[in-house]
Amino acid sequence: MNRRKFQEVLSIASIPLFFPAVRSSLMATSKDIKIGVIGLDTSHAIAFSKIINQREEGKEGTGFMVTHAYPYGSRDIESSAARIPGYIDDIKKLGVAITNSIDELLTEVDVVLLETNDGRLHLEQSQQVFEAGKPVFIDKPIAASVKDTLAIFKTAEKHQVPVFSASSLRFSPSTQEVAQGKIGRVLGADTYSPAKLETTHPDLYWYGIHGVESLYAVMGAGCKQVTRLFRDDMEVVTGEWEDGRIGTFRGLRTEKTGYGGVAFGTEGIAAVGAYEGYEHLVWEILKFFKSGIAPVQPSETIEMFAFMAAADESRKMGGKSVMVKNMY
Repeated sequence: MNRRKFQEVLSIASIPLFFPAVRSSLMATSKDIKIGVIGLDTSHAIAFSKIINQREEGKEGTGFMVTHAYPYGSRDIESSAARIPGYIDDIKKLGVAITNSIDELLTEVDVVLLETNDGRLHLEQSQQVFEAGKPVFIDKPIAASVKDTLAIFKTAEKHQVPVFSASSLRFSPSTQEVAQGKIGRVLGADTYSPAKLETTHPDLYWYGIHGVESLYAVMGAGCKQVTRLFRDDMEVVTGEWEDGRIGTFRGLRTEKTGYGGVAFGTEGIAAVGAYEGYEHLVWEILKFFKSGIAPVQPSETIEMFAFMAAADESRKMGGKSVMVKNMY
C-alpha cells in the first residue's frame, strides 16, 4: 500500500466518535426515543426489538421503543430472504409499523438499527441514514468488503453521524472481564465458533466473524500478518500481532460446537468467546444512542475486516502469510 493511501486509511480510522449535537437532541426529550429497524431477514431484528420494547408491569421501560421497520433486507440470499414474511408478522405483534421505504422510516424515527443480513447492501442503506443525520448501529457484517467498510466510516465522518458495528459475542460478560484486565495483559488467545460459508461474502464475514470478534475483543488491534489453513470441515486462522503476540481463530462448519475460547494473560488464564445472550449488546447499543460515543473504535472494526480478508487471501495462496495492511 502506498503512503498516501495508508494515511487516508489512518484518517478514516481516527474518526471522532462523539457528536454533541446528536447527543443533546436525544437527551432533550422525556419521551421514548423511537428506533427504526432496517432489514427483517435476520432473527436479530426480532430478538433486539423484543428486548427493547419489553414493558413489564411495575417496571420502567428502556427509554426506547422500536416503532417502525422496513423489511428489506436480502433479496437474493435465500436463507435470509425466506425469513422476511414471517418476521414481518412477528414484529407487527410487537406494535411495530411496517414502512414501504427507508426514506419513509427515517421520517418517523430518531435512531436506526440496520439489521439487513446482507452486508453488500449496508453501504447504500447506511448512506440514506447518514444523510438523514440519524445515529445507527450496523449489525454484522458491517459490509461485504474492506472497501465498503472504509466507505461507511468515511461517509459517517462526512455527515458527522455516530455509527458502530459489533457481534453480540464481543460484549459477553466473561469476554469483557478479560478485556478489562481480569487476567492482566492478554498475551495470546484462541477462539472458535461456527463458520458457515456464504458465496456472496468473504468466508469469515458471514458467520466466522463471531469468533473473530471475540478474539479482537481480548487481543485488541495491531495484527500484522495472517495465515490460514483450510479444510472442508474446519479452518484455522493464525494472526501475529505487532508486539509478537499470537491469536488464533478456529472456524467449524457446524453450529453444534457453539462458541468459546481461552485467553492467556500475565495473571492467569480464562475462558472467553461464549455466547451469553443478546441483551449485553443491546444495552451497549442503547447507551451509544444516548451518548453518541461508540464502544468500538472504527480502527479496530476496520482492522478486523482486513484480518478476515487477509485470511481469504492466505487460503487462495495455499496458506502463505498475508500482511493485514495490504488489505486496505
